[in-house]
Amino acid sequence: MNGATNKGRSRKRSDIVVDEIKRWIMNDEIAPGRRLPQERDLMARFNVSKGTIREALKSLEVQGLVRIRTGPSGGASVTVVSYARAMELLSNYFYTQSITIADIYAVRKLVEPEVAEMVAGRLSDSQILALEHTIDICAGEPAGGADGRAQRIAELDFHDVLADACPNPLLSFFCRFANSLLKNLAVCEEIYDRPQNDLTREGHAYHAALLTALREGNGATARRLMRDHIAAAEQIMLDSEAKLERRFVLPGDDAR
Repeated sequence: MNGATNKGRSRKRSDIVVDEIKRWIMNDEIAPGRRLPQERDLMARFNVSKGTIREALKSLEVQGLVRIRTGPSGGASVTVVSYARAMELLSNYFYTQSITIADIYAVRKLVEPEVAEMVAGRLSDSQILALEHTIDICAGEPAGGADGRAQRIAELDFHDVLADACPNPLLSFFCRFANSLLKNLAVCEEIYDRPQNDLTREGHAYHAALLTALREGNGATARRLMRDHIAAAEQIMLDSEAKLERRFVLPGDDAR
């Protein structure tokens, strides 16, 4: 191993080992479930110390790429990074970013119509049942704040089901990640705590029409409906956000 550099700075040897092991995994040389070579073999392969190997393996474990077991039969084995873990790692980056509702919907307007068209006619019976369940939750007017929040989450769950069915892993991930942001963004949580009858009615009608198109395998119709649905939902969310801001700045604004 040589002293590889990154933007002019020498990289830690353990980071270089991490990159090499990742290349093995990406090239299918070490499949999920298989064990990595023993420490002494890794030390010889990369010409580094035991401490460097252990640091590299710990880094891979933190990233969710390997599982380390201790004891006589222990060692490191390759694991599949779960969606939840990948979401957690990516979310950490956005904790310090000023993500807005408009930002999220800019992504949704690009991704969601593609997903809808791709899954048309490809949904399993269990996926259709899951979609029907989310539609049923949103069928009536919410009785209170908790019911309204449950409906908002169910509406997003509808889109998660479609994302799970999408054969394109990148589209699937970005769709689910955008929905996760909508579930957890502070301003969205405030909006969900207030009655959103327009959002409920719009979402229910679009989801019912989408399910029909998806069942029939009509990709073009599913794309159009999803495009219009996301645009309508964005406008309602932005209007709701504006009302929240007016109430915060001018408490008596609604009475004027």
